[in-house]
Amino acid sequence: MSQDDRDRWDARYRQGDFPTEPSAVLVAIEALLPRRGRALDLGGGAGRHAIWLARRGLEVTLADVSAVALERAREAAARAGVAVRAVAADLEAAAGLPAPVLAASPFDVVVAFHYLPAPSLFAALPAALAPGGVFILVQPTRRNLERHERPPARFLLDEGEARRLLPPGLEVVSDDEGWLEDGRHEARVVARRPRPKTLESTARSR
Repeated sequence: MSQDDRDRWDARYRQGDFPTEPSAVLVAIEALLPRRGRALDLGGGAGRHAIWLARRGLEVTLADVSAVALERAREAAARAGVAVRAVAADLEAAAGLPAPVLAASPFDVVVAFHYLPAPSLFAALPAALAPGGVFILVQPTRRNLERHERPPARFLLDEGEARRLLPPGLEVVSDDEGWLEDGRHEARVVARRPRPKTLESTARSR
């Protein structure tokens, strides 16, 4: 990520221009998520999803490039009475997931909300997820430009692209796109790393 982009994100978080409540998309699928284990919030900003996951009982690592966002996340986690490990990481420059982030892997939950992982990060997901681990991607699509100027086109997905970005080794749990109540057009994909088949289940399938 360029220094200009870092400065822009730092300024946005310094001004308080960020949501604090978890996305309704995440809350709606809470039945799919564990209450124990490890979670990773990619590009998690000021921690709205990391804190929600920590409240569920997960050990959460939040990775973001903005030092100001990470400080906001630490402050919010302290107010909420939960522990969140905030890690400074330029995820776009990393070949896969950087070592400071991977220190807590494998993860039972990985989320990317309004952050589009680089191809190398997508490729690293199967190894970063524990068996049965869940990956959630929520990202605006190009149709979002019909109503909003932000995010710009370089951060938006084409129709159906979210599912195509998933690497081999993950199975799709749900996949949809559409206008949300808050007026954004987003792609929402939930995928899982399959658990290995046991000898008993393999025998039954024969």
